[in-house]
Amino acid sequence: MHTVVRGAGAFGLTVLLLTTTAGCQGDGSSAAEPAPTTAPAGGPDAASGSDPAAATGLAAQQPDWHACPAPAPAQGTGTAPADDWQCATLKAPLDHGRPDGPTIDLALIRSPAKDEQHRIGSLLFNFGGPGASGVATLPALAPVYANLNSRYDLVSFDPRGVGASDGVKCLDDQAMDAATAADGTPDTPDAVKALDDGNSRFVTACEHNSGPVLPYVDTESAARDMDLMRQVLGDRKLSYFGMSYGTQLGGVYAHLFPQHVGRMVLDSVVDPTKDPQQIALSQAQGFQLALGDFMKACAAQAGTACPTGAGGDEGTAKITALVQQLARSPLPTRQGRQLTENLAVTGIAGALYSQETWPALAAALTEAMEQGTGDTLLELADALNGRDAQGHYTNLNAANRAVNCVDARQRYSDQDVEQQLPQFRAASPVFGEYTAWGLTGCTGWPVPGKNAHPEVAAPGAAPILVVGTTGDPATPVEGAHTMAQQLGAGVGVTVILQGEGHGGYNTGNPCLRQTTDAYLLDGTVPADGTTCG
Repeated sequence: MHTVVRGAGAFGLTVLLLTTTAGCQGDGSSAAEPAPTTAPAGGPDAASGSDPAAATGLAAQQPDWHACPAPAPAQGTGTAPADDWQCATLKAPLDHGRPDGPTIDLALIRSPAKDEQHRIGSLLFNFGGPGASGVATLPALAPVYANLNSRYDLVSFDPRGVGASDGVKCLDDQAMDAATAADGTPDTPDAVKALDDGNSRFVTACEHNSGPVLPYVDTESAARDMDLMRQVLGDRKLSYFGMSYGTQLGGVYAHLFPQHVGRMVLDSVVDPTKDPQQIALSQAQGFQLALGDFMKACAAQAGTACPTGAGGDEGTAKITALVQQLARSPLPTRQGRQLTENLAVTGIAGALYSQETWPALAAALTEAMEQGTGDTLLELADALNGRDAQGHYTNLNAANRAVNCVDARQRYSDQDVEQQLPQFRAASPVFGEYTAWGLTGCTGWPVPGKNAHPEVAAPGAAPILVVGTTGDPATPVEGAHTMAQQLGAGVGVTVILQGEGHGGYNTGNPCLRQTTDAYLLDGTVPADGTTCG
């Protein structure tokens, strides 16, 4: 989801979820527009000149689909996907304001529809971050979308600046280890200076290694890339599934190209009306709420064996005591690295993205509090930071910073943060200071930010499904209601999941899964305000 991060490690980075709940409420439905139809690449929409890229001939390019290699280091680790996955490269203008200028290569992946006779078209995915590699992520989650793959080509991509699409490069692996472990909540002038120096090193490395691309990794440019993909893939309308930050990208696309919106799902929604400070504060509140829900469940299941006791104030006090202890004396791990205060809080936050990782969090806290080791919390932190077992980082943190800083024009000083600290501490004794100091991440960025907040109004667009989860820590459910309102009357249709975690569809909730599939496959628009639980 959208956040401005400090040197490295961000609670707002996308984590994909596979949890389950059940139940459904809500009735009434209406038919969406007819199933999206396809047109030859470079067909009528391409010729209309609706986007400058169409005039350059780029909309008529024919991707060379081929067997996919294993993910590149910037995308993550793993083996090559199965043979039914195909990869290609799309050329897009580096600067959409200069469509005849230099181009950037965008990495694509697809799994063709299994039922060719009833194929609808392409369904484009963005998994958020910003900074998540769609090329690496979509095959890993293919079973979740198997029903949709029956009639859609499942397609994803590495957005500009991400993974194999000219991925932004900043610090090397060794320097990233130092950055993720550094003190993220300075409480002395020297500590503030150390945080600022670390931020400067990160920014300088980004500018040195990726300076030419930094002005062009903004969300509007990525949205224009998606319309070029629509044309090249031969779709008259864009069918799209965006999660977390991907909801912001989808909203911006709908604003720019309302006439090209087909069936669009925005799940785990970024509030488009909030500035970075407001988003950070809502995240602090959201993670504290999720932590409270975790502690309540832990106490109910484990009783006195739960490391956070009865939860509530007692549990919060236990965790803050652990964090304060780690600030003075980090814990050892089998890796030889130390579990610092910053890594511990990152690990706790990472586990709160999904109810499925709550047992791992309980074990990690028990391990740290009772055994004096930090292995599990460190593993949870590494997962959120994009670090593999060999010590290599994806470019998730670098891309996250680059996209956020070119999108948002706000720049926050140390003094700004210090003035806001009481409010953030009140919002969350555990996460408040971390999210507050994260606001300095764009200070000194070499490219000015473009907008106060994203524009998502899309009058005239087809109905868009807007999904929120009541216990979502990273994109609180209020964002779904606001996004639907901002999209416009008759466009935004809310579906609310009463549950935990960041992401609704991927939890496997039968009600939400059926509601979404009926919309994407059959064009059935649910009643606004439908609730699944």
